Amino acid sequence: MTAISPAATDTLAEWLTSIKALNSAADNTIAAYQTDVLGYLAFITQHFGEETGLAPLKRVQVRDMRAWMAHERGRGVSARSLARSLSAVKSFYRWLAEREGFDPTVILSARAPRFQKKLPRPLAIDAAKALIDTVEMQSGKEWVAARDVAVITLLYGCGLRISEALSLTGADAPLPEVLRITGKGNKERIVPVIDAARVAVNRYLRACPHPPEPDAPLFCAIRGGPLRPRAIQKVMEATRLQLGLPATATPHALRHSFATHLLGAGGDLRAIQELLGHASLSTTQAYTSVDTARLMEVYEKAHPKAR
Repeated sequence: MTAISPAATDTLAEWLTSIKALNSAADNTIAAYQTDVLGYLAFITQHFGEETGLAPLKRVQVRDMRAWMAHERGRGVSARSLARSLSAVKSFYRWLAEREGFDPTVILSARAPRFQKKLPRPLAIDAAKALIDTVEMQSGKEWVAARDVAVITLLYGCGLRISEALSLTGADAPLPEVLRITGKGNKERIVPVIDAARVAVNRYLRACPHPPEPDAPLFCAIRGGPLRPRAIQKVMEATRLQLGLPATATPHALRHSFATHLLGAGGDLRAIQELLGHASLSTTQAYTSVDTARLMEVYEKAHPKAR
């Protein structure tokens, strides 16, 4: 294990604390940043053959950055993961350079490896409907079946993340016409609630033997505790096997399906960005590529000159 200097580790801790406070970054994001930058610091320590205090960090050159990236690729790190690590290192250096007063251009100008962006894998509209219709068959308990249908309907009908759906409390019931959702990075957004979701949640509440308190989770586990994401993931797995759907038919795929189907029906990209809670429009634009890919598939199957 490469020993990183106390100065470097303390500085990294200060940076992580600052981005958590200023950017309201999620715990998973902070953990990923920590892992990525620690890996970089460990390499630089070994590369220079000395503990990496702050002085060595300031004298990193282009060749050193190339050596680190080559090392990462050599140990099997994908281009996508390396690009993420480089982004974390650059963010760390921006903060460090401002605090220490040095020029970070060498690090900031390092180019990330190219990689093909993964497109979301939405379900077809009829597959999404079939999934919702089939979910309730996975449980012999009426109230559990109603609960699972309610959660799945919220994911597809409102574009919620599974964590957002499971964070609803008894105070949110009965569901209003719009929900105020706090998503990633504590960003708040307004989400319209379709009638089908309100009906599904009301059905669950009527059947549930554990009436939720205003400050308790809306969706309960069998014994009355908070419902965990794994329970919904498992019921999705059973449902997709029954319907013969691919392994990509996950709870999060329902959120992708919500966005893609809205876009396909003529929804405005900016409005969909707001509904999903994406900080950047470029994230939402991935759905444009999905829709284009679907249109090309239809074209190639149907157009006489494409066959």
